[in-house]
Amino acid sequence: MVRKAKVRDAIAIYHLVNDYAREGLLLPRSLNSIYEDIRDFWVYEENGEIFACCALHVVWEDLAEIKSLAVRRDARGKGIGKELLKKCLEEANELGIKRVFALTYEVGFFERFGFSVVDKRSLPHKVWGDCINCIKFPSCDEVAVSLELSSIKEQGLDAKQTKNSK
Repeated sequence: MVRKAKVRDAIAIYHLVNDYAREGLLLPRSLNSIYEDIRDFWVYEENGEIFACCALHVVWEDLAEIKSLAVRRDARGKGIGKELLKKCLEEANELGIKRVFALTYEVGFFERFGFSVVDKRSLPHKVWGDCINCIKFPSCDEVAVSLELSSIKEQGLDAKQTKNSK
């Protein structure tokens, strides 16, 4: 079941994200930053166990970022990442966000849901807000992808879609 994260989920989120960070697939997150941003996170929980997480972080009045999308390896391929992304996009739409972006190594995953590769320089709020403090700055090798939320319905990710469709 996908649900908003609770404070008690922070340690599980920390382990999920940093397991991938150790392999260079995600940026590391401190436990403190996860607690501070816990309201940004969605989790996938089954039988009291957290299998996946994803965050929607508002960057500016019309811009939000998908962050820390991680699915436990033994749960991959079951559509959990899609469900988390869908929830984040629905939430962004409810908040009145017009464009959502991600910095990723998994470009193909995002492209399947209508995201397009964009130049990182088109995201000045991100670059000067977060990126400048990142250990990879200025040599970041992540790829920026972006989605205009008006295209959500065109991509079949609207709130009315059933879990098993697409």
